[in-house]
Amino acid sequence: MKKLLAVLLVIAMMMGLTACASDQSSKDTKTGSDSSTNQTTTSPSSTDQSGKDGAIDTSEHVVITYMVTGDKPSISATDEMMAELNKILTEKVNAELQIYYIGWTDYLSNYNLTLAQMDGSVDLVGTASDWLDAWPNSKNGAFMKLSEDMLKTYAPKTWESVSADHWELCKYDGDIYLIPEDNYAQWTNHGFIYRLDWAKEAGLANGVHSWEDMTTYFRYVKQAYPDIIPWDSDGTHHSQLASGWIASHSNFVAIDGIASGALWGGTKDDLYTIITPSYTETQMMVDFANLMKEWDSIGVWKTDVLNNTASSNRDDYRIGRVAAEQHHTQTWTDLVSKTNNNTIYQTDPDAASGFFYFGEETKNVVSLSITHGAMAISAASKNPERALMVYDLLRNDPECYRLFNYGIEGRQWELNEDGLRQQPASYNKDKDEIVTNFWWGRNDDLEIKDASRDWAAIDALYAEYDKIKIDYPYGQFVPNVDNIQSQINNINEVHTNYMKQIAFGKFQGTAEQIVAEYQAALKAAGIEEVTAELQRQFDELYKK
Repeated sequence: MKKLLAVLLVIAMMMGLTACASDQSSKDTKTGSDSSTNQTTTSPSSTDQSGKDGAIDTSEHVVITYMVTGDKPSISATDEMMAELNKILTEKVNAELQIYYIGWTDYLSNYNLTLAQMDGSVDLVGTASDWLDAWPNSKNGAFMKLSEDMLKTYAPKTWESVSADHWELCKYDGDIYLIPEDNYAQWTNHGFIYRLDWAKEAGLANGVHSWEDMTTYFRYVKQAYPDIIPWDSDGTHHSQLASGWIASHSNFVAIDGIASGALWGGTKDDLYTIITPSYTETQMMVDFANLMKEWDSIGVWKTDVLNNTASSNRDDYRIGRVAAEQHHTQTWTDLVSKTNNNTIYQTDPDAASGFFYFGEETKNVVSLSITHGAMAISAASKNPERALMVYDLLRNDPECYRLFNYGIEGRQWELNEDGLRQQPASYNKDKDEIVTNFWWGRNDDLEIKDASRDWAAIDALYAEYDKIKIDYPYGQFVPNVDNIQSQINNINEVHTNYMKQIAFGKFQGTAEQIVAEYQAALKAAGIEEVTAELQRQFDELYKK
């Protein structure tokens, strides 16, 4: 009897140890911990571990959740496309994909709250260093560290397509956290979209190429088309106007992501000495204030512009009710094209759209950061390896790529005789539109050009950009703002309050007076202390 009890005790102890080991393995997988230098053999879940022959075990079917910003579509077309996609994903990697949408209302708070729950409900996470807190979430442990072995094993095509330099720009504190969208041509530099035909009527034979030209254009539109609002701004464009003016009158290069006004940065001549032109370049800002006061007196915008929350300026541009739209190049590529939505080209055969980009006068154009769109893996993902395998297919497999980005061939898209992508005659947006918002892995090697776009105009502008652009230089800079965040918040508030007045000419007194008040308020809010701290961090990273 004693022997039997002893044997039973040993068995119980062994079962307890096995359970502990299993529990610890589960914790390691959920938190993305890396207890070995070879993460592909210690971090993967039990069903995904590579076998001795190097094969990846995908015997268990898993569901991968992709979290994305954007409103969930109310029609079933996306679900129907996903059903087709999931047949392919199941066949190739025995996984299926579902989309978790973070609606645009209060999107950043809801996005970060979902990540912070760490409950394993999401796997793939669309993120960005300049508008979706990619680096803070990396720092705070919301994203999983991605070892080279893990990427090579589970996302081999993506690993091969991204250069070593670009992988370096996806590291925080020496570890890779992001997968960059680095093989997709897009430009999000801002400027004014305007009626090129009206500009020519105004005597601007070659269109608008400076702020002075823009003034001439607005003045002409107000006189020649009195029923037209030149630019029905909703009053939220103050920071873009100010930063656009600075880009056009200096060689300033802003650092993304520190403050909404992009106040800090270097210059093309001295990238790593931090300045704030709106604080130090007084005459430049006085000239800006004077010009904006002139635009206000011309009647470029409504008199209640600062309280205008109901503007539909872009849609109004499409139908000829306004003369300009302020946004980025990608928006112009739509508005310049003769799509069904842009009825100005149907009602007026002479209609044409130009683009005056900020920085044009000084040839100051910076290409988009490769982490403006990036993919991350949630640190709480239960299946990070399979998530990488799914992402590798979405980014690199032609069939998966076209389904996920364009929809079902024959329903959402088809090829025309020139090999361009167009909507079938039967397409109805109200029942056929798909929404995946895959802004984190688009790939020019697999893109099919949209037949509705004016590629002659677009390619010409892109070629112009390519001649003068510089690469975004601060991709590796992850500012530690813990000790200066309150000052940054105060500076943001000062900038917003004053720049609304300055950028829309709604200030009392002279331009010199309002700029002096603004700069004094920035100083009182701590801009010099913040600049000094950012410079210290710059020196540690770039001036070793």
